[in-house]
Amino acid sequence: MPLLLAVLIASLFCVFSTIVTAEDAVTRGASIAQKADEQLRGYGDSQVGLTMELTGPSGQTATRALRVQSLETDGGEYTLMIFDTPRDVAGTSLLSHNYRSREDQQWLYLPAIRRVKQIGARDKSGPFMGSEFAYEDIVTPFFEKFSYRLEGEEACAGKPCWIVERTPKDPYSGYTRQRVWIDQERYLIHRIEYFDRRDSLLKTYTASHFTRHEAAHWRPGQMQMVNHQNQRQTLLIWSDFRFSTGLNDRDFSQNALMRAR
Repeated sequence: MPLLLAVLIASLFCVFSTIVTAEDAVTRGASIAQKADEQLRGYGDSQVGLTMELTGPSGQTATRALRVQSLETDGGEYTLMIFDTPRDVAGTSLLSHNYRSREDQQWLYLPAIRRVKQIGARDKSGPFMGSEFAYEDIVTPFFEKFSYRLEGEEACAGKPCWIVERTPKDPYSGYTRQRVWIDQERYLIHRIEYFDRRDSLLKTYTASHFTRHEAAHWRPGQMQMVNHQNQRQTLLIWSDFRFSTGLNDRDFSQNALMRAR
């Protein structure tokens, strides 16, 4: 075989192998992410208590108490978050309509001025009520909202995990990409690294204290978001999970948002 032909064949083989490997990483990453998404679904409706602890760069802290209601729908999920304390934010509530195949919608009710404010698509990267969770972090995004690539494997929380890179399809997302650690036993998300629009590491999310409810629904008891750029962090502590409580669409309307107490 002429040397030039042999070199050409070898080069083509290398290119083909690289393409196949890249396609496999995309396919496997999407498959893993889809299974992780499925672990969060099928609950019907739920109500849960939430404590939000804010910690500033100098160690100063503030605590807020909330109630969270959620409902699965044919095309997505509705969530209503209601602040109970402290007094200056009591009654403030956030309504989120999260969809699989179209743009999400969010409304914030501010009782001090008795006004509902819609959170625009360009504003969802902003901080939610002074926390390190953005408005787009508050909702649980559906699998369809990202593209995926499997990066590799690594231990997390003492378990073997996959590292999957996901890229938001939303052009107004505050993130260029996210690296997600998903355990290989139950497909639970334990860690997420968020990269800002300059592709610099912005925040790290860590979920812990997982428990199973009604022999079916795994949920973390704590979620921590650490901002590496401003040295602030927010800890969410979940309690009193209840499922199948009888919520319906009427509990997640804008009228319900204004009536929330």
